[in-house]
Amino acid sequence: MAVAGVRDEILVGVDPKDSFRPALTWAARAASLRGVAVRLLLSLPPLHSTHHVDVQPHHEALRMEGEKALSAAVETTKALAPDVAVTAVLFDGMPAAVLCQEAQGRARLVVVGSRRLTRPEEVFSAGSVVVPVSARADCPVVVVREAGHAGQTPPRLVVGVDGSSSSRSAVDFAVQEAGLRGATVHAVWVWPEHVAWPTGLGDERAGLLERHRLLAETVAGLGERHPDVGITQEVLRGHPVEELARVSATAQAVVAGRHGRGGYSGMRLGSVVHGLLHRAECPVVVVPSA
Repeated sequence: MAVAGVRDEILVGVDPKDSFRPALTWAARAASLRGVAVRLLLSLPPLHSTHHVDVQPHHEALRMEGEKALSAAVETTKALAPDVAVTAVLFDGMPAAVLCQEAQGRARLVVVGSRRLTRPEEVFSAGSVVVPVSARADCPVVVVREAGHAGQTPPRLVVGVDGSSSSRSAVDFAVQEAGLRGATVHAVWVWPEHVAWPTGLGDERAGLLERHRLLAETVAGLGERHPDVGITQEVLRGHPVEELARVSATAQAVVAGRHGRGGYSGMRLGSVVHGLLHRAECPVVVVPSA
């Protein structure tokens, strides 16, 4: 039994309608690297009765389907990481709410797959988990695409930086994760093209130099604390989502703070993160502020 307040597991959301192997592959390795367990969770959204339809047989059929999916996920995870303890649990409830509740205070990471739902599906689908869990979980959330992703060699993580406390937490996570994976970190600050350097304070070059300074300030000290992790820095001009997606195309993951400075969506998720969930060609790690 897990001890309250001890983060001793990787929590994985299992979707019987999805190919969950990519998410399990990430979770199994993350658990093995950290020496923690994997807990697989599948939650069935409530069914609404009507005067014409008895939902109980349908609910029982969904439970059987869920139990079958969890059993397959357990076997897959054990095959991927024989050294990792694996448990599974089937809940009734809204999947996103249950995942966030079960992660509270006990999960190191939440890992979910992505079916790339449209924005209306994200808002109105009872089974949508990616955006609400990324926006509300109290630990980092890893969103893994359906298709497998092969990163470059040597492995690299890309992290977006904008000076916010959330992005500083993202940098800390990226460096620690890179240390576990034997990877390097590429820290990127994207200065939107529509944002001009204030009149009277210098030209655009001065603005870029200032962002180089702020970026260096954000990663300062991490190299000394993690001497085994190579850290590179880059300031780019363009659309933050497009540029981060482009530079992370061959990365093992792109890491971003939950709330940046670029505005918010209706789900209280930073607009850059929301865009990356749709555009990135690699796993996306969403990190809350410390």
